[in-house]
Amino acid sequence: MRCKQVVGVHNGHNAAAAVVRDGQLSFALQEERLTRLKNQGGLPLQTLRAIATDFAEPDSSSRNMPIAFGGKNLTACAWQRDAILASYGNDTCGPIGKMKRLARKNPAISESINRLKFRKFQQEIENKLEGTDVQTTGFDHHLCHAAAAYLGWGRMEQDILVLTCDGAGDCVCATVNIGKNGELRRIAATEESHSLGAFFGKITYLMGMVPLEHEYKVMGLASYGETSAETEKLAAAFAELFEFDPRNPLVWRRRNGSPPMQFASAYLGELIQRKRFDHVAAAAQLFVERFLTQWVQQCVRETGIPRVALSGGVFMNVKANKRILELPEVEELFVFPSCGDETNAIGAAWLLYQHTYHEIPRPLEHLYLGTGYSYGEVQEALRDYKFQHRIAIQENADIERRVAELLSQGSIVARFKGRCEFGARALGNRSILANASRLDSVRTINEMIKCRDFWMPFAPSVLEERSGEYFQKPKPMPAPHMIMTFETREEKRAAMGAALHPYDFTGRPQEVSAKTNPDYYRLLKYVEELTGEGIVLNTSFNLHGEPIVCTPADALRVFDISGLQHLALENVLLTKS
Repeated sequence: MRCKQVVGVHNGHNAAAAVVRDGQLSFALQEERLTRLKNQGGLPLQTLRAIATDFAEPDSSSRNMPIAFGGKNLTACAWQRDAILASYGNDTCGPIGKMKRLARKNPAISESINRLKFRKFQQEIENKLEGTDVQTTGFDHHLCHAAAAYLGWGRMEQDILVLTCDGAGDCVCATVNIGKNGELRRIAATEESHSLGAFFGKITYLMGMVPLEHEYKVMGLASYGETSAETEKLAAAFAELFEFDPRNPLVWRRRNGSPPMQFASAYLGELIQRKRFDHVAAAAQLFVERFLTQWVQQCVRETGIPRVALSGGVFMNVKANKRILELPEVEELFVFPSCGDETNAIGAAWLLYQHTYHEIPRPLEHLYLGTGYSYGEVQEALRDYKFQHRIAIQENADIERRVAELLSQGSIVARFKGRCEFGARALGNRSILANASRLDSVRTINEMIKCRDFWMPFAPSVLEERSGEYFQKPKPMPAPHMIMTFETREEKRAAMGAALHPYDFTGRPQEVSAKTNPDYYRLLKYVEELTGEGIVLNTSFNLHGEPIVCTPADALRVFDISGLQHLALENVLLTKS
């Protein structure tokens, strides 16, 4: 019997593709992992090629591949850093952009443009993937975000308040939805020119960083200036730029004559001129936290639904998510992990599966959804790679035990095992690990391997059952994906100081369970046995500015040219002499 399977695609910044098979999310990968170009945009053709073989018909070379895009008004994206930086200083979209926006306001013209674009993408995919018959459709951008959060949580037995918020997509920057019995109903939307995500992106740009990539750096810097009186003044000035609609508290709009946020660089630049960098970061973060919490409060009160699911790039802000969880109005919270636009590939795939087969897909179980590599492929990579250093190579029957021993002795170890993680976070399978109590590891990783900004924190992986000993949650909530930050218990800070924010001592944990990653869980159990602490520092296995490693060859290259001394590659330990 043939399986029921569909593909979801995000073709914008940080392109991705996902597969749902027989109701289960079976594969998801960002194109950057294969091309090795950070935030690779456009059609994810290499990822589609990687999954195409699963769609071959029995006894036939042909493939029938139904694809849903995570958006309807698909446009060419400027995903390269130089192009992003060039566009973020614009104060207008130009005459051609104005004509396009005007055309999009006419539903008939907009739909005609969409049909042409979907046909073009279909032809391009079929040309690149010979023998593949493609059928393309598209779902609204924010509907895909909402579907990821709602279907990913899987709470079909209760009404769920589903909120989305990002820079913009299909002319909208935020939506309010109610999920009930597997269906989503949108009850409010905020037009894209009032975008909170665009505001934060402009602040990122004006601070000399790369928008759509470095917003997390602004968030990390914010803690250093959040208690300043100047921060409060600037946060109040930011708050004057927006207001909630007095007739509908579920939506907001710009005020005080501020321009559309997509073209507000010069306007915001005047507001922050001659202000200290840490005060600017702190003020932007403080304003966003206050605005989002007020919005969530109003949405809960208006709908009467205290169970909240969140998605969209703005909710990559883990400090704001913490504030939302603390709200008394919110009884339960789910944030879809790595909830930027790349996850619209997952939302689109779930929606297409549901619409095609009239079944509710199963909820998200884990993010180990990318490519994995066999013993033979690992051995081939080892044979082919030409090392710059002398390397000792040893197979280990219990590599997790050996890695735990090295960590307990203060060594830093890169770990490559199993399928790679989807999204922005490394969750143990493509990670650099260190003893969480060794503060000297932070400097070593920053200077010799990652070249990270000095103010940025690392994150911890912790045994699921011991998380409560280290972190204080305002209410119960699983935290397996590093999408939430929590206060830490003072008596445990010395045991995990290298994996906390160095100023406010908050942590962004990955709670590791034996069910979702038994090998990594066993490694942490060995660390607990050797040190008494079931926690390690975990950061992504990559060089600064590069995607997380994907293949064994990627891992060997980063190990070879960086300051790493140890690499656990599946069950092989490599050590530099």
